[in-house]
Amino acid sequence: MTEKLLNHRAEGPDTAPALLLGPSLGTSYALWDKVAPELSVTHRVVRWDLPGHGGSPAELIGPGATVGDLARLVLALADSLGLDRFGYAGVSLGGAVGLHLALHHPERVFRLAVICSSAHFGGAAPWEERAAQVRAEGLDRLAESANARWFTSGYTVPELVADHRAADPGAYAACCDALGAFDLRERLAEVSVPTLLVAGRQDPATPPAHLREIADAVPDATLVELPGASHLAPAERPEAVLAALRAHFDGLAGRGMEVRRQVLGDSHVDRAQARQSPFTARFQDFIARYAWGEIWTDPTLSRRERSMITLTALVAHGHHDELALHVRAARRNGLTPEEIGAVLLQTAVYCGVPAANAAFATAQRVLEEEE
Repeated sequence: MTEKLLNHRAEGPDTAPALLLGPSLGTSYALWDKVAPELSVTHRVVRWDLPGHGGSPAELIGPGATVGDLARLVLALADSLGLDRFGYAGVSLGGAVGLHLALHHPERVFRLAVICSSAHFGGAAPWEERAAQVRAEGLDRLAESANARWFTSGYTVPELVADHRAADPGAYAACCDALGAFDLRERLAEVSVPTLLVAGRQDPATPPAHLREIADAVPDATLVELPGASHLAPAERPEAVLAALRAHFDGLAGRGMEVRRQVLGDSHVDRAQARQSPFTARFQDFIARYAWGEIWTDPTLSRRERSMITLTALVAHGHHDELALHVRAARRNGLTPEEIGAVLLQTAVYCGVPAANAAFATAQRVLEEEE
């Protein structure tokens, strides 16, 4: 009989480093909708649902469950996917699972990010009370207060609130049992993997002091506090969370994506991301890691100089669509229309007049659109 696994969604190239994303109580892997696609350029991203949430079977967990039980389910999922080592980022209960994995299975986790979470969640009493309420009356009344617990005033993500209401009450209550029993404060100094803590400054559930406590105890940990963020920071402040995770997990590829956006613009990169498929994912990773992460970040040449060289190469090979893109990039990198014209005039000498003629037409169209 096949073992039941946590429901999950995998994105990105199979050959890229694995990155597991854990959810908060009451949500599904949709919590990561605004972050996971971008991370999947440089990682094999696997986001998972808690038992009884999203598409995960409720029977995977029962009364008296612990965070260790959830961690074992995550390891079973990783094993089924052939992931011996992985990076891990989790929110709230998902972050607690990450701390447990880093402490008890450091050979499996190469980097950890704990977001809007804690090494303890206030002890058993409040969670026993919530679990009893949910077992008795379901989740409708509790879901009505989700916005106040999860987001800053006036903000909401209806899909996540709907996930809260649709969760299995028994599995939700068992997750409450796990939160009530969780306390790693005395063992935080034993966490040996590189760790990032991300706090929402307006988070009432796990205030920044909870993340600060972890950062002070875990050797060489880094703490980032996000203004304008409450408990579900990946949904409310996805750009800020993405920047923090890239800096922590991605290295050259993460820096490359940042430079790519600065040079080519968000709209172009967003379109490229939207078109990404399993067939093109490795190529996108190659571009991010090598073209933008190594070449364009090399300080030997300035971005102005790199734009001039790139324009010349594109003219020489007749890549007019790319030329239009890089004329816009050259303007972002500080070249004036006169300097772009001088570069194209130089190409007339060394690449040929017909090539330069077509390039001038493309550049003129782009510059007129810019004006």
